[in-house]
Amino acid sequence: MAPSRFAASILTCVLLLPLSGGWAKDSLPVEPDLATRIEEHYDQEARLFLMLYALHGDGHVDYVTGRIVHESAKNTYGNPVYRTEAYPLFYWWNHTMYNDPEQDGVNGNERVYQENMDFDLSRYNSCGLNGQPC
Repeated sequence: MAPSRFAASILTCVLLLPLSGGWAKDSLPVEPDLATRIEEHYDQEARLFLMLYALHGDGHVDYVTGRIVHESAKNTYGNPVYRTEAYPLFYWWNHTMYNDPEQDGVNGNERVYQENMDFDLSRYNSCGLNGQPC
């Protein structure tokens, strides 16, 4: 093989290798339509407003967003109202939590925060407090 063809084949192989050292994971999908939202919670400890989605319409939570809350209040009906960032700081999808420190929406600059984790919905379920049955 001529040196130039050999160099070109090496360059082609290098360009085809993933940069992370492993095969690329599925890309984080954009934030779902509100029609697929099934629950929302305010995490007072983390000051995050969480929206939980069921992308497949089966009632199973499979996508979660967490926005920073700047201010909370009650409206005239006694319901909570939150002033949040326009875009989430955290996303949970496909057993992976992503961090978006720039909070600019899903555009490819999100970072993997933790892999191989399930979203623990029981943390936000108050029926188990004080021994109450769920």
